[in-house]
Amino acid sequence: MDRTESGAQGTDAAPTSPMWLRDQVLEGLRDGIATGRFKPGDRLVERDLADGFGVSRVPVREAIRILLNEGVLEALSPRRIVVKEMSRRDVENLFDMREALEVLATRRAAERATPAGLDQLARLLESAHRATSTGRADRINRANLAYHHQIVELAGNELLAATLESLEGRLRWLFQQIDDPGALYEEHRALTEAIASRDVEAAADASLRHVRHYRAVALRLLFGEGEGEGGGEGGGESGDG
Repeated sequence: MDRTESGAQGTDAAPTSPMWLRDQVLEGLRDGIATGRFKPGDRLVERDLADGFGVSRVPVREAIRILLNEGVLEALSPRRIVVKEMSRRDVENLFDMREALEVLATRRAAERATPAGLDQLARLLESAHRATSTGRADRINRANLAYHHQIVELAGNELLAATLESLEGRLRWLFQQIDDPGALYEEHRALTEAIASRDVEAAADASLRHVRHYRAVALRLLFGEGEGEGGGEGGGESGDG
């Protein structure tokens, strides 16, 4: 998963090429859904989106098709595409996938990371720290997405990366369900240290605790579970879990 620090999807396509335009629309729609600009139940109209992005309907149609396949959108009819509302079961299923795939990615990262790759992970962690200090939800989210993408890059498993890529839209929305970005940074710092130590089991344990913590946070924020019972500590108004 070759991503820039902004979390944008990597592509070799030239600017203004059909693939580049599709990826720009796709990135914009993913961000809009993750940040709540497009809310569950909102209808996405090709013509309006094309005008908003300054492109033809073709890249918009292709981006919508990808998001339908990812399960971020749903077709109520051939001409009515809406942002899918995530049920509690949907959220639980996503966290099950995160737990399986991210713990595996962290294990492989601890085994396979190169010194240069670890340096990049440390730089992305520092970038996330700077973003957290701004309080800007969009910056925090992008920086923490880039951090998680780098762990997958360090794992060196193309099939794992492709599987996570297919979940990108839903995971990006899920990563927004955070209420304390400072705590999130501290968990990422501990995760970085565990990977750099080359202690595979310690890294896997840190990743598992991290995912399970934010499962509890997301369920509390989305469905009120755990309210008045100490809930889980959170991660921020935005960010990545």
